Amino acid sequence: MGSNQSTPKISAQDRAILDMKNQRDKLRQYQKRITVITDREKSIAKECLARGNKEKALLALRQKKYQESLLAKTDSQLEQLEKLTSSVEFALVQKDVLYGLKQGTQVLQQIHREMGGLEAVEKLMGESEEARAYQQEISEALAGQMSNEDEDEVEDELERLEQETVVLPKAPSQGLGHEVVHDAADGIVDDHDLPDVPTSIAGHDPERLQKQRERAKARKIALNA
Repeated sequence: MGSNQSTPKISAQDRAILDMKNQRDKLRQYQKRITVITDREKSIAKECLARGNKEKALLALRQKKYQESLLAKTDSQLEQLEKLTSSVEFALVQKDVLYGLKQGTQVLQQIHREMGGLEAVEKLMGESEEARAYQQEISEALAGQMSNEDEDEVEDELERLEQETVVLPKAPSQGLGHEVVHDAADGIVDDHDLPDVPTSIAGHDPERLQKQRERAKARKIALNA
């Protein structure tokens, strides 16, 4: 009798659902692990700004933004695939789903490569020949990989970090008594004769839009150089 029992067949839809679940689980693992990397990249950007090296700070923030965007886009793609896979008309979208899963696997492999460990991230601020070669490699790899919107967000974050890490001049020791001036990163400053902290810029601010256009033009010139 046992020979007459058939093994339940796994349909293409069942297989797609399983593959999608595996991809999502792996993505969740990467999201947790890569947070350590991106946090360090941000702190490296601050350290570089404190040293007056804006170029390296920008590179660290671009790398951070690219990794975050990669995770977000993959998550969005998996969400869309989940909707397609659960469709009652799966047979009509099967080709698109399978192609999406194949692309998802490739992107997950790319994300895995991005998590080269903190040792590689530390090279972003190094001065050795090896570190400079790594920085050049990252800069070239990011060229054309990020949208203008991503690049603008990186520039905005750089400006915010510049405000946070700027070292204020020390107050004269005479005549101030207990008043002490620390740098902005310490969060303790003398409020006498200091400029007001700029408020956030609205998305429709003409000044910001003009700045974004100038950035996009500069990036285009750099790519064509």
